Amino acid sequence: MSDLQIGLLVVGAVIVAAVVLFNWWQERRFRRQADSAFHPPHIDPLMPDAGPSPRDRIEPDMDEPVFGESMPDVIVAIDEPHLHVEPPPAPVPVAAPPRETVSAPEPPPRPVAPRPAPPAPAQSAPRPANPAVVPYDELIEYRVRLQGDGILASVFADTFNQVRALGKVVRWHGLPVGAADWEEVHPWRDAHYQQLVVTLQLADRNGAAGEEQMSALCGALTGVANAHRLRIACDDIGDALERAQSIDRFCVDVDVLIGLNIVARGDGSVNLQRIVREAESGGMQLGADGVFQLLDSRGEPLYALCNHDAEPFAGDVHEGQTSQGVTLQFDVPRVPDGIKVFDGMVTFGRRLANEVGGILVDDNLRPLTDAGIDKIRAQLAQIYERMEARGVPSGSRRALRLFS
Repeated sequence: MSDLQIGLLVVGAVIVAAVVLFNWWQERRFRRQADSAFHPPHIDPLMPDAGPSPRDRIEPDMDEPVFGESMPDVIVAIDEPHLHVEPPPAPVPVAAPPRETVSAPEPPPRPVAPRPAPPAPAQSAPRPANPAVVPYDELIEYRVRLQGDGILASVFADTFNQVRALGKVVRWHGLPVGAADWEEVHPWRDAHYQQLVVTLQLADRNGAAGEEQMSALCGALTGVANAHRLRIACDDIGDALERAQSIDRFCVDVDVLIGLNIVARGDGSVNLQRIVREAESGGMQLGADGVFQLLDSRGEPLYALCNHDAEPFAGDVHEGQTSQGVTLQFDVPRVPDGIKVFDGMVTFGRRLANEVGGILVDDNLRPLTDAGIDKIRAQLAQIYERMEARGVPSGSRRALRLFS
């Protein structure tokens, strides 16, 4: 046997011996770990308990389950050495008893946001000392405002008489101290006001107000305000002038007076006594100016009846008194529901014509036919539409002021 072979045998024996030795060592180590795991250590009964014994009962640490409002509680029982879950009982529509066997502490209650207190019932607000509605018409008026502590009405006595000469309607309104309603100001009254509004009408049938009139009103009131330490504010005159000219052009376009004439046929005359009798039976009233008028519930005229002759109507018309004719007049912008009133006037005019044996004609003495009446009615409808669109309905308070 050669040296090489002997060397290889020695090396192989060493390797086998090393493997056997390693396996014995690994087996010994695993046996020690198994013994320590399955055999409890020796505990001295005189020493304090260092921890729980594996023979003692250990309650499971469980969080409290969360259930829906309609789900029954599930009770978990511990039966060593295994856990098993008992089937849930049938749902009972009563509140579950409080749990006392769960060892885990209950979680703190979830913070609940405080519910806001319900709003207090609405109380009626006190009436404001300065109401929003002020006696001022922006469309047709120029305004001056004054404010102070207890403005005595008598301090405006001279100014009150002075502005009457301006040629336009001037209105005075004041808010008394401690009051909530505006009232008309009279300088001879012993009244105290916290606010005053003085307005000048921008237009009427005499035309538009001018810059001189507005400046005069503002200047007169400024003098009183400076003398009595009052606060004053005059509206812009340039803007008011534009409004005055615009509303005046509108008034000229719609200011129409319709006249229907009752005249005798041929060269004859009409009997005034019969005319007066028909007027009175139709509800018309004779005014101090010698003109019969049919009035509405407000006392405003709907249409009028006047004599063609220079002599007006009198209360004692004698038998046989005659005239060349009479005229029914209809002031278009001042009459509410004008088309209906116009139709009533036409009916009354035809009745008068039949009573005196006359004929109903227009201002050019042409007989009024049904076609002519319909044409006038269509023109009236157009005028009233324009007035409504401009904010000046026929017969309204604003219309009565503008067409005066």
